[in-house]
Amino acid sequence: MEKIKQFIDNDTIVGLMAYDVVIERSDSGRLVAKLMAPVMRSIDDIDSAMLEFPKGFTAYMYENGDTSPISMIRGDYGVNYQKKELVVAKNNVMVKNIDSEEVMETQTLFWDQKKKKIYTGGLIKISSPDKLIYGDSMIAKEDFSRREIFGIKATLELDDDE
Repeated sequence: MEKIKQFIDNDTIVGLMAYDVVIERSDSGRLVAKLMAPVMRSIDDIDSAMLEFPKGFTAYMYENGDTSPISMIRGDYGVNYQKKELVVAKNNVMVKNIDSEEVMETQTLFWDQKKKKIYTGGLIKISSPDKLIYGDSMIAKEDFSRREIFGIKATLELDDDE
C-alpha cells in the first residue's frame, strides 16, 4: 500500500497529458488570450514548468474584453515555458491580424507574453490584401498590429486583378 501511495502522490508525478485543451488568460476579469490544442503535456520538475503542444496549437488574442479575437497565432508544435512566460511555436507557424487581414508565415516564432511581443530570427513571408513582403527576421506586437522587419528581401505590390 505504501508503494501505491508513493506512486500517486502529487510530488512524484512530473508530467500530465490532456486532450482537447482550452486555456484562457484574463486580466481584471477580461479575456486577453485563448489557447486551444488537441494534445497538451504538462511537465513540471524542479528546474522548470512547461506545457508542450506536440500536435500543435492555435492562440487568439482579444482586446478590451471583446468577444471577437483581434489576432491569431498557430503552429504545428509549441512549448510554453511557464516561468519565463515564453511560448515557442515551430513548424508552419502563422500569425494573423484579423482586422488588417495580414498574415505572417515562418518556421519558428517566439511569443514573449510578459512584453506582449512576438519575434523570429528566421525567414518570414507577410501577405496582405495588396502586397507580399519577404524578410530575414521580425519583431512585432503580439497582436501583429505593429512590426519591424529586418533584411527585407522583396516587397511585391499586388494588383486587384491578381
